[in-house]
Amino acid sequence: MTSESARPPKVVIVGGGFAGFQAARSLAKRMGDDVDIVLVSPTNYFLYLPLLPEVASGILEPRRISVALAAALPPCVRHAPGEVDELDLDDQRIGWLDPEGVHHATSWDRLVIAAGSVHKVLPVPGVTEYAQGFRGVPEALYLRDHLIRQVELAAVCDDPDERAARLTTVVVGGGYTGTEVTAQGFLFTQELARSRGLSEVPRWVLVSRGEILAGLAGHLSRTADRVLRDRGVDVRTHEEVEEATGDGVRLSSSGEHIPTRTLLWCVGVRPDPLIDDLGVEVEQGRMVTDTELRVSGHPHVFACGDAAAVPDRARPGQYTAMTAQHAERQGRLAGRNVAASLGRGRVRKYKHRDLGFVVDLGGFDAAANPLGVRLTGKPAHVVARGYHLMAMPGNRVRTAVDWLLDALLPRQTAQLGLVRSPSVPLDSASPEVPQHGLGFPHAAPPGASQSSRERPGGSAEAASPDASSGDASGGAASVGASSRRGAR
Repeated sequence: MTSESARPPKVVIVGGGFAGFQAARSLAKRMGDDVDIVLVSPTNYFLYLPLLPEVASGILEPRRISVALAAALPPCVRHAPGEVDELDLDDQRIGWLDPEGVHHATSWDRLVIAAGSVHKVLPVPGVTEYAQGFRGVPEALYLRDHLIRQVELAAVCDDPDERAARLTTVVVGGGYTGTEVTAQGFLFTQELARSRGLSEVPRWVLVSRGEILAGLAGHLSRTADRVLRDRGVDVRTHEEVEEATGDGVRLSSSGEHIPTRTLLWCVGVRPDPLIDDLGVEVEQGRMVTDTELRVSGHPHVFACGDAAAVPDRARPGQYTAMTAQHAERQGRLAGRNVAASLGRGRVRKYKHRDLGFVVDLGGFDAAANPLGVRLTGKPAHVVARGYHLMAMPGNRVRTAVDWLLDALLPRQTAQLGLVRSPSVPLDSASPEVPQHGLGFPHAAPPGASQSSRERPGGSAEAASPDASSGDASGGAASVGASSRRGAR
């Protein structure tokens, strides 16, 4: 018997988010060393995204929600750090660039595309130049430092108009992320302002095209809206941003100009650009699959999570929503069905019943509806944190300790300046990694400026000599590949 015929089948998983992580763990549990599993992702950790607002507001340290893949996955799963730049579904080949710009390639017997999503950038003038997204640890660290800097600059500012602008934050998008960031951020800056001797209360404006948390149950939406308004958040529903400038934003309906140095863009996500040039059937940018998560026309390719348009058996004629709940459960099923396609177990169809949602609104405020039971206030707060601890694949004790310390001690407000604004451009295919020469991309795009790029944060933030404001990567894509930058 030759070594080629004796080798175990190779399964490559693209993306290490909720779907990719669960697919790797599910497959490894069923097949162990009988399969060669390679997980390609830019970072060596699984990011528990729902708690990212608590990193930005100084409650949790970033490593609490960043669970190392090597610690959380079985040894039979090999992590390949890099960003996919070559993918041929017909020849069953995949290639990626590692953090040092070296190209790697391999063949596969089964492929799981769990590439996730990136910021949805709308054609609003000035947004890409002056807004910041919120999808990864670098953006959370930048936002935390930025908020601290604005409060401290306001504390020494003699101009009342400038001081008011520095103490104003505009969040665009009333979905899950925008609502929780606003809730946590308002409390954080309020505490900051008091500690710096400011009598003014920081202003937060939440701009939403529809109602707050419009896609969730009415109980969650109404509770979040009430809590935010009671705190003093300026909630603008059925409103949009018409233009962003260096000194503020202009709203569409009223034409009102809101002076601000902080614009946070949380309008939603779109599927990873990896999908764009693969030549498969797509629905709103997502790969269309059957209920077994197989990609049409490619029986050895599976897709799950935000990158996949999976038929929703609970809502005939529709596709599952782009949520962490669906991504996690689809990832588990993808691992199971890949194992079944290799002769281990039976194939199953995807069907998920909504078990409820939790929304942490900071302090002891929260809203939840586990199994349809409506909860608010402290009971919902306990349920929300309990749910997150159970859902995290690691670091539970450290996270709980951080929560305890936050309840007992003032938050630390040192501004470290580790992430500068050129490292977190809004229109990036890899928001989970800083965009500079030490990570991805590997080279600045032609003509990219290495000088300072000023966000509406007032102070110019000079880029390091190896920084760039673009998101192009080194290396050209092969035939049939997407000239893509990253996969989650």
